[in-house]
Amino acid sequence: MNEHLDRFITYLIAEKNASPYTIKNYRHEIEQFLVFLKEEGVDSWEGVDRHVLRRYLAWLKDQGYVKASIARKVSELRSFCRYLVREGILASNPISAISSPKVPKRLPKYLDLHEVDALLAAPDTSTSQGLRDRAILEMLYAAGLRVSELVALDVGDVEWSGAELRVLGKGDKERLALLGKPAQRALERYLQEGRPELVRDKQPTRAIFVNRFGGRLSGRSVRMLLDKYAKIAGLDKRVYPHILRHTFATHLLDGGADLRVVQELLGHADLATTQIYTHVSQARVREVYLKSHPGAKEGRETAGRD
Repeated sequence: MNEHLDRFITYLIAEKNASPYTIKNYRHEIEQFLVFLKEEGVDSWEGVDRHVLRRYLAWLKDQGYVKASIARKVSELRSFCRYLVREGILASNPISAISSPKVPKRLPKYLDLHEVDALLAAPDTSTSQGLRDRAILEMLYAAGLRVSELVALDVGDVEWSGAELRVLGKGDKERLALLGKPAQRALERYLQEGRPELVRDKQPTRAIFVNRFGGRLSGRSVRMLLDKYAKIAGLDKRVYPHILRHTFATHLLDGGADLRVVQELLGHADLATTQIYTHVSQARVREVYLKSHPGAKEGRETAGRD
């Protein structure tokens, strides 16, 4: 059964162009299921029926997994079994016989404008690494980039005349991302002053963002530097690259941007994926109303009114 998992991983890499993060998740989750099957005495796919699957869901719950994690595992197993059906290894998809746990939708977290300002001001721009980090923060916020898109950028991907970036997103889909003036200035200064210092006398690279050894910066390094600057800025919440993407979308909608424009800028294939940000924006409107409007405050003096 493990050889089928190996083939599935090869399929994800070769045909689906899945990211290393996705590959790692699929392998881990499905290996966990295969270990469970072995402990249950199931040694062939024909033995995987709804009873086994329900015992697996019960076991996951007993292990302390939350509904969202269980739902993700079911989704990944469903994809794997769909592949097995396609390859003729299974006659039908056994996962179709069970339902994923109902997971309440969680609104994406985002930063307020003053938190963004504090974060952007945190790097020490008197150093080459500080110039790089300021440009990274500005671009994550201004363009709504995924961290994988950011670290994949090459110098030739910048179109200065239109302040645009040529971005390769999920599924190798190319889109144009826009840069505001502060992000343009930060990137230009980094490329002129910071990057040459970092790549000096080292192996030439096309990467925009490089590490202290002159090589392409990794997504892990970006996550670590965001964590560092959040602490320097005194933010009392966890800051990671995707929260700046959420912030980008939320601030656009708060400013009156059309939903389809935000969809295009984020590179979402489905408008429904973008629509969750409208709920965030509406929640923010309600929060401001309850905090600011005298008629919304509990215990307010109402004497003299009919």
